[in-house]
Amino acid sequence: MLLWIGFSLSIGLLLLVSRRNLALGMGIAALALALFTHSFGSFADAVWVTLSDPSVLLLAVVVGVIPLIGGAMEASGEMDRLVANLRIGIRPFLALGPGLLGMLPMPGGTLLSAPLVEHGAGSLAPSDIKAAINVWFRHVLLLVYPLGPALIASARIADLEVYDAIPYLLPAFALTLLLGYLFLLRKVRGTLSQTGAFSLAGLLVPLSMILIAPSLDLVLKRSIDLPYAELGTVVGVLVSLFMALAVGKIRWPQFKGVVRKARPWKYMLIILAMFAFLNVFTTSGVPERIGALALPPVVLCIVIGSLLGLITGRIQAPMSIVVPIYVTTYGGMSAPVFALTYFAIFLGYILTPIHPCISVSLEYFKTTLGAFLGRMAIPTAVALVVTVLFSLLVFS
Repeated sequence: MLLWIGFSLSIGLLLLVSRRNLALGMGIAALALALFTHSFGSFADAVWVTLSDPSVLLLAVVVGVIPLIGGAMEASGEMDRLVANLRIGIRPFLALGPGLLGMLPMPGGTLLSAPLVEHGAGSLAPSDIKAAINVWFRHVLLLVYPLGPALIASARIADLEVYDAIPYLLPAFALTLLLGYLFLLRKVRGTLSQTGAFSLAGLLVPLSMILIAPSLDLVLKRSIDLPYAELGTVVGVLVSLFMALAVGKIRWPQFKGVVRKARPWKYMLIILAMFAFLNVFTTSGVPERIGALALPPVVLCIVIGSLLGLITGRIQAPMSIVVPIYVTTYGGMSAPVFALTYFAIFLGYILTPIHPCISVSLEYFKTTLGAFLGRMAIPTAVALVVTVLFSLLVFS
């Protein structure tokens, strides 16, 4: 009984506190669960395992550097140059513009992509469509971008290599693009007006800053036997950051402003708190007790996963809960199962008003939550039904 009380309390606190601060929410949830399921010594061991794990520490460095890359590109104007030289049709622009900005998580990043959508669509689409486009396409590339913090952290939780999981996420990525076009982009008609002359360098230089990190990461992991896989990722993001600083001619005083705005410690603390919660959770006895309930994998991974994404407005927190339960019940999580679970959580994540990107988009485009959900509900529901059908095949 105490175990279930502790688990319920920890999840309630996680849902409540993580709306404001995910790292604090995960930390408080871990402490609450430990009070009911651990001795002081075993709790200290779980925390020490987290803080002494080189893979976790390197992952924290990675997610701390990534927003600095975006911040440096924003401060130097390279992000604006990239967008200004995307000489493509209005619909591809509305999809790719927010998507490129979404690849580099930055505080208030939605407010960077929202003006792009407004510039592209303008009076050609109603406000609720523009808000839905901004949210939908800002996140779609995160399904397959190997340096997306949510993806690399989730893969680490499942003990998978990101590049092994991405091929199984490609169908979800393609489905999301298709549904986004059919239900959102297809409603926008017109032409995109671009000012100024096209610059090939203005397109390729900032684009290379974004792509060099995952490229180096993949090459290093495939060509060198690294003691920790995350070392390749660290090298990739550091090279990307140095390139952004050098090309943008950002000196120390300006870089300090970038750091203050990007708040890299916030992302690093999320990783540390997430794995602390994970280690406390996996040693609490809760996964075994839930596993004894013999929940069908479709219910656990798809139904509960999407609901947790909807309730928390996060991806990492639901993965931290679902994956240990699945592993305890069914053994190691394969890449196909991981992809289905991740996508189900993703669908809840892009639909909930708890997700900050949604509330900011609603405010920017001056539309209502009801109108926004009216645009998002059908494509999200279709994607979830397809996910359930595929999961029936995978779990059969």
